Amino acid sequence: MKNEGADYMISKFIKEGDKLELSAVNRKYSDVDEKPRVYNTKIYDIISEDTIEVLMPMEKTKLILLPLDSEYNVVFYGETGLFQCFVRVIDRYKSNNMFILTLEFISNLRKYQRREFYRFSCALEMASRSLEEEEVSAIEMKEPYVLQPNLPIRHSVIVDISGGGLRFLSTQKYEVDSFVYCSYNLIKGKNQKTYEIVGKVLAVKELPNRPGNYEHRVQYHNIDNKTREEIIRFIFEEERKNRKTE
Repeated sequence: MKNEGADYMISKFIKEGDKLELSAVNRKYSDVDEKPRVYNTKIYDIISEDTIEVLMPMEKTKLILLPLDSEYNVVFYGETGLFQCFVRVIDRYKSNNMFILTLEFISNLRKYQRREFYRFSCALEMASRSLEEEEVSAIEMKEPYVLQPNLPIRHSVIVDISGGGLRFLSTQKYEVDSFVYCSYNLIKGKNQKTYEIVGKVLAVKELPNRPGNYEHRVQYHNIDNKTREEIIRFIFEEERKNRKTE
């Protein structure tokens, strides 16, 4: 039912009639293609600060019945820009010949930049080192390679992470365009999993208030889809925990 006259903070960024895109967080609710399937629809009503109604997506003349309790990444096309959050489907029904989905926000609404992965602020311990000449040569020649074990590593701290890369601090200064071995642990369910990833350094700067400490921005190199999805899932779960705490 339409919520006439409601005035919520969220309506400063999105409103009734705004278009949006839904893409599945869990692969079982999406296609088996490389990229998650995207559903286009629009906002029907804003119920509260964390609940909205949207029109059920359609393909040609066929309704797409998104499952209850399924979770999606949403990008809203607001008047002032693009906004993103994660949602859960909590209801679906028919009203006045309109098929409606009720979505519950399970992360905060935030500004979204197209073509970028959402960066999650954190403080994660990481081990890093420059790649050996043989490792770099194999990467540049696009040949199979194995990271050499037991080489000296540096202590680093990840300050934000995304499905596309990470930003970390270290007393070691890595050169722009160099390849760096990155090893860190993420919580997966009730366990920790170690990720060993190669990244290409995009930018480096010395911290103005901490001489001898450097901030590096790194893009993952040849990361497989399963690993990328696991990292995005970790970010999603941490966002949900933070929202519950708030």
